[in-house]
Amino acid sequence: MRPISHLAAWCCLAAALLAACDRTPPGRQVDSKFPELWKEYSGAKAFEHVRRQVEIGPRPAGSEAIAKAQDHIATTLRAYGWEVEIQSFTATPTQTAGAINYANIIARFPTLHGQPAPRNTQRAIVASHYDTKRMDGVTFLGANDSASSTGALLELARVLATVPALAQQMELVFFDGEEAIVEFEDPDTGSDGLVGSRHYAGVLRGTGRAAQFRFAIVWDMIGDANLGITFPSDSPRAIAGGLLTAAEVLGTRKYLGYASTPILDDHVPLARIARIPAIDIIDFDYPHWHAATDTLDKLSPDSLQTIGQITLWYLHRELSK
Repeated sequence: MRPISHLAAWCCLAAALLAACDRTPPGRQVDSKFPELWKEYSGAKAFEHVRRQVEIGPRPAGSEAIAKAQDHIATTLRAYGWEVEIQSFTATPTQTAGAINYANIIARFPTLHGQPAPRNTQRAIVASHYDTKRMDGVTFLGANDSASSTGALLELARVLATVPALAQQMELVFFDGEEAIVEFEDPDTGSDGLVGSRHYAGVLRGTGRAAQFRFAIVWDMIGDANLGITFPSDSPRAIAGGLLTAAEVLGTRKYLGYASTPILDDHVPLARIARIPAIDIIDFDYPHWHAATDTLDKLSPDSLQTIGQITLWYLHRELSK
């Protein structure tokens, strides 16, 4: 990911969930067991998933290592009760790189009685990328970029699964190929970077499923111990405002602000190609971005918990409307 503008430096500025899926009787409270579901989110559990990703080593798209990361993600999701789709495809982000095999991981929650997960009940997307940047001569572990958001999303899957009626409203996506081979290119003019989200968004639009989604949230670099989230300056006001409200209620408002520019990340294809209102929850004020020093010791479980709880509070409010 990177700021879209080259002229400005990035900086920090500024459940009674849906009365249920289509089969739920009117008026049923879907969060009676966990009226404050966000309190179930564990930063410590998320951090252990982050650790597992980092222990695999560098995880660039098309590598043997990323296949191990994919296996951990898919196995964990299935253990939590989610149905997993591996969206495999081949793309050529740059001519010098040649064709690369990619795999997005998509999780949907099945209905009761062992029926397959429906494709028409999802109303919101929460996503992360799980690949790391190829860096010659550098052992890039990507603890914050991308293990932090990947581990946090697996913990979100665990918590959501405790309320099936909510889980069936969600589509969780782990994108491959977010990192550019050479340089991030705008989806309208180039093909390098954001490869997985471009493909996923295109499938959503092509199949007509994009219309069923009310919003999408992308997590990226959310584990920094010195947390400072920088919403892109062009973030949808309704989503950003809702997340700020969640943070205010939870006492974590100080961690959220705005970047001075738009940011090019996986939310952009969702917004432009699939035409789904999408926001990037990202800490771009991170001195170890794309450096060998992006290691576990720079992260904190508390930061993961902060973002997990803010997001769950927002989902609780929005999907109960």
